[in-house]
Amino acid sequence: MLRVAGDLFYLRGIRATGVDLVAAEAGVAPTTLYRLFASKDDLVGAYVERADLDFRGRFTAAVDGAGPDPRDRILAVFDVVFAEVSSGAFRGCKFLMSLAEFPEPELPAHRNALAAKSWTRARIGELTEALGAPDPAELADHLMLLFEGLHASGQSFGPNGPAKRARGLAERLLSAAGPARNGS
Repeated sequence: MLRVAGDLFYLRGIRATGVDLVAAEAGVAPTTLYRLFASKDDLVGAYVERADLDFRGRFTAAVDGAGPDPRDRILAVFDVVFAEVSSGAFRGCKFLMSLAEFPEPELPAHRNALAAKSWTRARIGELTEALGAPDPAELADHLMLLFEGLHASGQSFGPNGPAKRARGLAERLLSAAGPARNGS
């Protein structure tokens, strides 16, 4: 049911997608859906949480698969996001979309989207710490801005717009932050 809800929310918009449509597409009665989720807000919160767990898995796999060099690990994050933007199914960042549709901080969708963004920012911060940058917090903020810009420009202009330059800009930020390691 969460997969169906997530697909509908992402394609049609969260507020524009009714619970009745989610139930019908999932092949369950609305009462069944409400037994699992007390409200649409709870369903949306669960959707955002599931999207967060999925992204964390892809982020972690990319970083772990990039080897020991912190530069390569950071660049792997941008490769993952660019692959998402280039997928043909990309409509925008699920978390930014959720924050836009649910600006109220007390709602589960907002809280879970902010948790997803906070987790990403913290992980990027850990990677810049490992890099040994003179100011790892500043570098992490710059990379986070680039990360968000990659999502936003990918949504606006597609993968052949400014998004295609994100990795190169990340490389320049990393080069400016200090000497390359391991021949990178």
